[in-house]
Amino acid sequence: MTRERLYLFDTTLRDGQQTPGIDFSVEDKIAIAKLLDAFGLDYVEGGYPGANPTDTAFFQEKRTSRAKFVAFGMTKRAGVSASNDPGLASLVQSKSDAICFVAKSWDYHVRVALGCTNEENLDAIKASVEAAIAAGKEALVDCEHFFDGFKANPDYALACARTAYDAGARWVVLCDTNGGTQPSEVRAIVEKVILSGISGDHLGIHAHDDTGQAVANSLAAVEAGVRQIQGTLNGIGERCGNANLISIVPTLALKPAFADRFDTGISTEALTGISRLSRAFDELLNRAPEAQAPYVGASAFATKAGIHASALAKEPATYEHVPPETVGNRRRVMVSDQGGKANFLAELRRRGIEVPKDDHRLDALISVVKEREAEGYAYEGADASFELLARKMLHGLPEFFNVTSFRCMVERRFDANGQLKTVSEAIVKVVVDGEEKMSVAEGHGPVNALDIALRKDLGKFQGEIADMELADFKVRILNGGTEAITRVLIESH
Repeated sequence: MTRERLYLFDTTLRDGQQTPGIDFSVEDKIAIAKLLDAFGLDYVEGGYPGANPTDTAFFQEKRTSRAKFVAFGMTKRAGVSASNDPGLASLVQSKSDAICFVAKSWDYHVRVALGCTNEENLDAIKASVEAAIAAGKEALVDCEHFFDGFKANPDYALACARTAYDAGARWVVLCDTNGGTQPSEVRAIVEKVILSGISGDHLGIHAHDDTGQAVANSLAAVEAGVRQIQGTLNGIGERCGNANLISIVPTLALKPAFADRFDTGISTEALTGISRLSRAFDELLNRAPEAQAPYVGASAFATKAGIHASALAKEPATYEHVPPETVGNRRRVMVSDQGGKANFLAELRRRGIEVPKDDHRLDALISVVKEREAEGYAYEGADASFELLARKMLHGLPEFFNVTSFRCMVERRFDANGQLKTVSEAIVKVVVDGEEKMSVAEGHGPVNALDIALRKDLGKFQGEIADMELADFKVRILNGGTEAITRVLIESH
């Protein structure tokens, strides 16, 4: 059976840049474009050349080798010819393979936002598409507010889409710009667009997530007949975000309802890199990955309940909708106060610790973990702490060194230049090989001072931690008041 081709269009670098708190540099855009291109997407929309210095510089070179490199911009202005419109000139002169024009398709917006007549808007769509094609570029048209426009005035919304199609646009993209359309509405409206004479293999969907349904709306549009999906990495975008390609791609590739009918161009091997792609993107944004993200999150294939873990150990399909390795993720049986022996045995085995199921030490370990989690510890997010505790209780651990006492002082004082500075000083006493040593150090804050002091006198173990550094730490207050108990989760490399 021959599968139909579905095309994937990424707008992370354009619509994703409208996310509050995100502002890509040229170097950021180059790095992200390489990630997208290597993954195997069909289109990479890079931004709006001529609108700002960053995007103008980004489009001075073609930034993809496989994917079509797309410039975004407005249709020509009313009352100005295509050849005399400076915005259109910037798009045509950019080093892009294609141009995606944003065109109003809701008559209310034509009147209020553009301030022109409906006919002038249709003429702008036609002239802009023809100018792009004449310049040797593929033309796409994003019909902005299409679904809202269709509900208000279906004839005019269809006229906008039809004008783009008849002018030669490769793709006419139906946009749920406000993100309020429901999947059933998307399906019904797309079917009506196709019945009007616009072929589904020239239609795309651009969904926003304001009701949490951007992925569902995108898939509904595919079921109704569109053959291009637009979205962003990890669903970033203005307001509540765009359709999340990181969720859409695995669904298209792994769910029979889509996989049996469509080919996305993403290979099985490439799909195993999608978790890495998602995390690499978050790393570039300097933000923590979402643990509960579908397919790629750290919790996507995790279980805490003992009965679930027991079933998973026997047959993973009991609690997994797809094998985690197909998307480059892994199964996690989490150690927690909800876990039974199956959880603990699975986690110990993963760390190379073998222990019989009926070993009384295992019962003691489970008891200690549950007691500590009741106090506020969270071993499910601290793998190394759990492993150290388990090895100590099950097999014993050598005592490499022992911190017998420490003291830290924070002081504000004037330096030699008369500048007021805050200085932290730490004193640490540590026993190594039976010998007690005392170290003193100053640092930028108490954590830094303690770290420097402790590293000074570890004897033969000094070299083992030379490259270790603190990557992150999180402090959580477990109860209220100035005497509150705090839990600190440390990540080090």
